[in-house]
Amino acid sequence: MEKFIIEGGQPLTGEVTPSGNKNACLPMLAACLLTDEPITLHNVPDIHDVRTMRSLIESLGVEIETLDPHTWRVRAAQVRPADLDPDICRKIRASILLAGPMAARAGELHLPPPGGDVIGRRRVDTHILALQKLGVQVNYDRSFHFLTGSLTGADILLDEASVTATENAIMACVMARGESTIRNAASEPHIQELCHFLNQLGAHIENIGSNTLQICGVDHLHGGEFSIGPDYLEVVSFIGAAAVTNGSIRIHDAGPQYLDMIRLVFGRLGVEWVVEGEDILVPAEQRLTIEADLGGAIPEISVMPWPAFPTDLMSIAILVATQSRGTVLFHDWMYPSRMFFTDKLVGMGAQVVLCDPHRCIVQGPTRLYGEKMESPDIRAGMALVLAALSATGKSVIRNVGQIDRGYEQVDQKLLSLGANIERVKEG
Repeated sequence: MEKFIIEGGQPLTGEVTPSGNKNACLPMLAACLLTDEPITLHNVPDIHDVRTMRSLIESLGVEIETLDPHTWRVRAAQVRPADLDPDICRKIRASILLAGPMAARAGELHLPPPGGDVIGRRRVDTHILALQKLGVQVNYDRSFHFLTGSLTGADILLDEASVTATENAIMACVMARGESTIRNAASEPHIQELCHFLNQLGAHIENIGSNTLQICGVDHLHGGEFSIGPDYLEVVSFIGAAAVTNGSIRIHDAGPQYLDMIRLVFGRLGVEWVVEGEDILVPAEQRLTIEADLGGAIPEISVMPWPAFPTDLMSIAILVATQSRGTVLFHDWMYPSRMFFTDKLVGMGAQVVLCDPHRCIVQGPTRLYGEKMESPDIRAGMALVLAALSATGKSVIRNVGQIDRGYEQVDQKLLSLGANIERVKEG
């Protein structure tokens, strides 16, 4: 176990480059199971969740060569439907992404229940229904058994716009016989990247970026080379860190084309940035004033499927609102435990009222004071880091392994921007 010790009040200044998108890398690693030819992936984030996924696919017979810390050569020349380690599957939600590729390539997979962040019930029914439409038999008795002879293209209407279910359906459809349509598909940047990656390997996916995907199945995918794009969740985390510390930073290779809705929402919190090519410049002296709705009504920020505001940024937005002048209601209907971290912000001095598991009201700005805390999940953990950076005094954040699951060497990146942060082992 490790913890961060952070002395707050230091404005962040300098330049930083985000790591590759974790949520793009994980399905791409799963998709490597679809071909027996080698695939080289660049800009692989060196984080816990990616290493966990590597362990899972290696246990299925995949060979992975590390060319450098962020470049892997993956070859699934032989795959086997081995029993996956339940303890490893519990560490990561993305273990469910193996179902589609293994049904297509090996015809069978035994999968223990997936794990991941504890932010409420995260159903897998959408995955099952989509794969069953393609001809996969699914049995469940405290673990999943996926079995198929061959996959046949189908018209699939997802009962929710689930990101991972969309990815599973895509990976199965590209190898299914005939044509498939996926309706009510999620369209996040990492799904778009997965589609472009698969097309580069020989798949035929059309309408990428929409909620209706057209896929013509192929008999074989070939090898290739692909560079994973920047993690927009990390980019926005650094934008928030600069804003709440009154700092000024440049974020290189930030993928600004994916941030339009996020820019609108953060603008309502009084945070603005400048786009210069692929870079984002966050200036100092942010307005940090919440924009009221017409007639002075309290505004509401609610999560919705892409291209609306993503649930994974709700924790960061709540923290930024504690440092903005005004009142705002946050609503995350997706996960009933997403907002439970707000009690830690209250302990630091924030004015946050938790209305119910899905809604909270924030009134700011309030001075935050250093506190001893524990990271409950990836995104809330990063929000607590930002709170500590903006606070008066010293904070201690324990269980930072949760943050490490999604952020690569975030303490080193913050140190390079002038933060007073130290990683130490628990005594």
